[in-house]
Amino acid sequence: MKKLLTLIILFLTPFAIMAQSEQVSTVANGRVQELWIDNGSRHIYGELFTPAVTGKKAPIAIIAHGFNGSFDYGRHYFDVMSRKGYQCYTFDFPCGSVRSRSDNNTLNMSILDEVSDLRAIVKYFRSQGHRHIVLVGESQGGLVSALTAAELKGQVSQLVLVYPALCIPDNWRQYYPQVEAIQDVTELWGVKMGRRFFEEIHDMHPLDIIGKYRGPVLIVQGDQDRIVSMDDSRRAQQLYRKGTRLHVIPGAGHGFKPHEFQQEVEQLELFLK
Repeated sequence: MKKLLTLIILFLTPFAIMAQSEQVSTVANGRVQELWIDNGSRHIYGELFTPAVTGKKAPIAIIAHGFNGSFDYGRHYFDVMSRKGYQCYTFDFPCGSVRSRSDNNTLNMSILDEVSDLRAIVKYFRSQGHRHIVLVGESQGGLVSALTAAELKGQVSQLVLVYPALCIPDNWRQYYPQVEAIQDVTELWGVKMGRRFFEEIHDMHPLDIIGKYRGPVLIVQGDQDRIVSMDDSRRAQQLYRKGTRLHVIPGAGHGFKPHEFQQEVEQLELFLK
């Protein structure tokens, strides 16, 4: 009877957050384990990196990939996080990519769902005793991270935005000025998205929201970015608290080459506490 009651409670709790650890592997500077985190009915695949030398409860960085990206992006941060004594969780947004291990049905992609997923991940790690949590978001993942930090405020210790696509709602409003014009399926760079993605962001204005987060912020972007405007990053810098750093990488576009990523890493090492 007690077991049945527990199952009923879980069934009736739509935002119950559960996690399941699977395969563990050893890498040069620590270990990596597969970690699934549930956000209601959404199952989020990720990898948790733990450095070889760390404190009792290490700070943790949560890496949010961009449009049609994957958890692989976050693996690039393992070295710098190891040096700083951070754990690192990198994951696939459900429906966020055709390669997502969580769910590759991009017709169900949604910025609001991704904010909900990131919120659930933060909640999970806080339930595990983590109190220093850093969000690192790239491109669309930067937009999602900025929106999530604005909502969670003090639960996010630091925020890193890498060429953040704060312009996504504005760009699509220009493409679909009227909600009625939104098609059932829209294809971008070979990725098919459903109508809901565009309906939800039609009246979204990120620059009116993100400044609610008052913690430390680092923004990194290339001055040759043709996808995300530098103007948006400069405006974001002004919205965040005094001392927010915008580091501009000369010649870099939307996506960093190895030597450009190394510049980002150098800024991260200075920024992370």
